[in-house]
Amino acid sequence: DKIGPRFGGLLNATLGNAAELIITIIAISAGQLTLVRASIIGSVIGNILLVLGASILLGGLKNGVQRFSRENAGIDATMLILAVIAISVPSIFSVAIEPNKLAVEELSLTTAAVMLVIYGISILYQFKLKTSNSEPAATSHSEHRWNSRVALVVLAASVVGIAIMSEFLVGSVEPVTKQLGMSEFFVGIIIIPIIGNVAEHLVAVQVARKDQMDLSLSIANGSSLQIALFVAPVLVFISLLMGNPLTLEFNNFELIALTASAVIAAFISVDGRSNWLEGAMLLAVYTILALAFFFLPALI
Repeated sequence: DKIGPRFGGLLNATLGNAAELIITIIAISAGQLTLVRASIIGSVIGNILLVLGASILLGGLKNGVQRFSRENAGIDATMLILAVIAISVPSIFSVAIEPNKLAVEELSLTTAAVMLVIYGISILYQFKLKTSNSEPAATSHSEHRWNSRVALVVLAASVVGIAIMSEFLVGSVEPVTKQLGMSEFFVGIIIIPIIGNVAEHLVAVQVARKDQMDLSLSIANGSSLQIALFVAPVLVFISLLMGNPLTLEFNNFELIALTASAVIAAFISVDGRSNWLEGAMLLAVYTILALAFFFLPALI
């Protein structure tokens, strides 16, 4: 309540994406780069289609037409389009020229650096915007709150637990995919993003049902932007240090899905209003893409 919906959404997204970051780092160390790339795209489209769709649907069914900040939604929509462009350029570059692994790696590194800079600038802008429009903090009544020390201990223990579970998760991908007839690609783009971000998914839906759509959108859109503009670039640099370079090369269907998701989410959110039908539309798009991803891997 004290930090407002924008920074509340950012904090929820950051804590939720910590699990995703740990899982993908372990996957990089195991050489499962296809899994990592798929999970990056899967997390972005999962947040702007599945999470946002479920939030708008369930919030709309309970509260009817819901309203939120058009300015914040417009900024998020523009940032999402920017993220799509940044992620797409290395892939288009690798197709447009003769295969040149070194050039693609260098372009991925420089693009990642630009993505980190623009993400940092966007956080700074939000901070300055909040300062200039300082809203009175809502007071909380009889809720029990942890002190900072207890919260840090719980957070540290959670990170250790996530790291241990991530080892088992990444190690079990191959046997599970063989047993269930799924591909590594499908697990990366659908299953891992859902598992890695389940906590923030639930929070986004809960606050939408409480008619706090600014916070719900900040969680869903903020998580997508953080994955695309922060986590993905960080993974590029970390993979280089680990001796297993990750480039920002994605297959055509991933790019089409990413672009379509960003466009439909932008159209739905920029008017500052939402209803349950729009949520159902987002979920329908996610379901269609998930089905396509399930059948696609054999062709990749």
